[in-house]
Amino acid sequence: MSRTKTYHLTRMAVLTALSVVLAFIHVPTPTGYLTLLDVGIYFTAYYLGSKSGVVVGGLSGFLIDLLLGYPQYMFHSLIAHGAQGYFAGWTGKKRILGLILASILMVGWYFLAALLLGYGLGGALAGIPGNLLQNLFGMLVGYLVYLAYQRFENK
Repeated sequence: MSRTKTYHLTRMAVLTALSVVLAFIHVPTPTGYLTLLDVGIYFTAYYLGSKSGVVVGGLSGFLIDLLLGYPQYMFHSLIAHGAQGYFAGWTGKKRILGLILASILMVGWYFLAALLLGYGLGGALAGIPGNLLQNLFGMLVGYLVYLAYQRFENK
């Protein structure tokens, strides 16, 4: 089967939908809960690269805020998760730098968003541990899913 533009768009649409569905799965933590949204974003970035990572990350973040009733965060999630997907998709020698930038930009943008939305410095600071934990959890589980998929795909 040739890899056409339609095939690639369809694959990104399915990965966006899966990432949105993953966001409805909540893992309880002492500070609240983690969603698995970042797992889908990181898997896409590892598997398809930066261009697909930015599309799937931005769209899935935007859509989940729309569906869960957080419209004030929709455009912030578009930017934060889009940047996260873009930088996580870097390959080769830039991979570690990309993962660090993906984490910093996602957590940093949500910090800035909390300030811009009027939650104050205390509210913005309180969001950092949860966002950082969700990001690192997504990075790890997304990589493990990617490795498992690679083994499956190569058979």
